Parts: sequence; C-alpha cells; structure tokens
Amino acid sequence: MSAAIRNIHYKPADEELSIWFWPDGRRYKYFGVPDFIYEGLRDAESRGRFFNESIKGRFECRRVEPEDRRKPRRPPLRTAS
Repeated sequence: MSAAIRNIHYKPADEELSIWFWPDGRRYKYFGVPDFIYEGLRDAESRGRFFNESIKGRFECRRVEPEDRRKPRRPPLRTAS
C-alpha cells in the first residue's frame, strides 16, 4: 500500500481508473487504462512507485472537483395524502 494513494477504483467497461490521493483526498480519473495496468497498480508492493512508472503522464486524466463528486441519492419526499 502506498502512503500517497488512499484508494483506487476501476471501471473495466470504460477503462476508467479513479485514484484518491492522501492526505487531502484529491481524486483523479485516468482514461483509456487497460486492465493489466489497473491489476498491476492493485497488486503492486508500492502503488506510488507503480503509479509514477506506469500511469503518471501516460494517460489522459482530469481532477474530480468536489462539486463534481456524486451526491448521495435521497429517497423522494412523500406527500401527505
């Protein structure tokens, strides 16, 4: 586990990798990431080293701003009948 990477999530159908960085929780999405790169990151002894060597600067990415993050779904309001 890396001290710099807090969490990862991968959408194989979209080849989209999300990485949350420590300590401030910044999240970046990386596009066009093949399965074997995600699996390498997931299984790496040092995720930070793997990230720097195999992902950083090699894939299109964008920062996910806090306002872009998915809001929790709320159930619809019930009205009195």
